[in-house]
Amino acid sequence: MPDPSPTDLDVVSSGGISLSAVEAGDPEGQTVILIHGYPDTKSMWLPVIKRLAPEFHVVAYDVRGAGGSSAPRGSAAYRLSALADDFAAVREAVAGPRPVHLVGHDWGGVQGWEFVTAERFEGLIASFTTIAGPALGHAMRAARAPLSTGRVWQSLDRLRRSWYVAPLCLPGGPTLAWRLALGGDRWRRALARVDRVPVDDDYPASTVVADGLRGANLYRANIARRMLRPPALGTPHAPVQLLIPARDRFISESYYDAARRLVPDLRVHAVPGSHWAPRAQPDLVAGRIGEFVRDVV
Repeated sequence: MPDPSPTDLDVVSSGGISLSAVEAGDPEGQTVILIHGYPDTKSMWLPVIKRLAPEFHVVAYDVRGAGGSSAPRGSAAYRLSALADDFAAVREAVAGPRPVHLVGHDWGGVQGWEFVTAERFEGLIASFTTIAGPALGHAMRAARAPLSTGRVWQSLDRLRRSWYVAPLCLPGGPTLAWRLALGGDRWRRALARVDRVPVDDDYPASTVVADGLRGANLYRANIARRMLRPPALGTPHAPVQLLIPARDRFISESYYDAARRLVPDLRVHAVPGSHWAPRAQPDLVAGRIGEFVRDVV
């Protein structure tokens, strides 16, 4: 049986960006690439990696600005086009010409929607599973829906859950959040007490404050500049699975309505628990991922 323990590897993306990654399992097996969200690192995936590695080749990496990866300056360096270059570098390094199964959580899911609809990755992604990660274009169009449509409660629910986006986009907002409100051990305590997320020596990462500050560039680069004209989203060129946490305090379920209408053969599953399902429900999440990979192979 392949060793489920992750081993370190480094990948260099365009512009000399160094990406810290881990892999586990048999490199000759189906490759599953896991992309974390904000403000996490690849350590978020460790319980899922442990469960998938006996059957699959599993890879997780720190996105730029997080954990052990390079942290370029300026929000422009965090645009989705640059993140796509990083994914391309990781995918090529660990799978060569073979297609991979992509899994994203939160902002990792946002990235995945972009990749699975981009022409450059057609034939290189075998399946896409997104957990608590709507497509950016779908979410923005939903957020801009006027109250006059009659869906007042949906609009209020989106505002209630997504309030944090505005301060992360404002000058000084991330500093106030991470230096004053969430610094020290406060983020760890909030995860454990409010969202009942298991924490340990590996999670959340010791770099979480720096990750939170730098990762705010994801919002500034990809939300603030696109809000007036939400991006169009093409049809996915691979099967898509959507896992929706039942008690997600940050993502309104209405953000997924467009995917239900527009994505052919979309597979949708509710997941008990909070936004951080890969940590709180690793057996269920890994099971859904493994089942989906086996079905599409």
